[in-house]
Amino acid sequence: MKVVLLGHGGKVGRVLAPALVAAGHELTSLEDAEATVDFTRPDAVVGNVRSSLAARVPCVIGTSAFDEDAVDSLAREAGLPCLYAPNFALGAVLMMRFAAEAARYLPRAEIVELHAETKLDAPSGTALATAELLGAGTPIHSVRLPGLVAHQEVLLGGEGQLLTIRHDTFSREAFVPGVLLALARLHTLEPGLTVGLEQVLAEP
Repeated sequence: MKVVLLGHGGKVGRVLAPALVAAGHELTSLEDAEATVDFTRPDAVVGNVRSSLAARVPCVIGTSAFDEDAVDSLAREAGLPCLYAPNFALGAVLMMRFAAEAARYLPRAEIVELHAETKLDAPSGTALATAELLGAGTPIHSVRLPGLVAHQEVLLGGEGQLLTIRHDTFSREAFVPGVLLALARLHTLEPGLTVGLEQVLAEP
């Protein structure tokens, strides 16, 4: 697939660019592209999506804290799909799935998310997505420190017990399989914004 990688000079982009090529994709310009992958800044996403859709190119978005309603409207008007995943690490998607299942039995939960100090948004998109699964009012604690990449734990408490479900991303290579999966399934999605990598995961 011919892919435009926006944010190729960033921390994720520097890992993703060679991985896309190694997987058989071709990095190209928007004029020749079949898909756009965006790992930029929240304030750049809507403009990037607008340009991509105007060129009839669907989008995969890895940047969080953008205007999802605006992107959804643009994609519906264009009749093209966009996929946004708060986290492209498959283990993080499973962590959220397991936490949602556990919350059926241990409904008192709190989320602790830890990221590099350079991350612009807090709470993270992953934490917000997890809280939505667990139910309104789930507290989120955000930590921003040097040396971290992306980490999240969900603490579920009950009488005399604590269940901790944790996912750790130690390097940004963890995002590559999820991005490749998103690109493979992007053209099967309905027009508009689809949220969550779990939407393109095959059911067990």
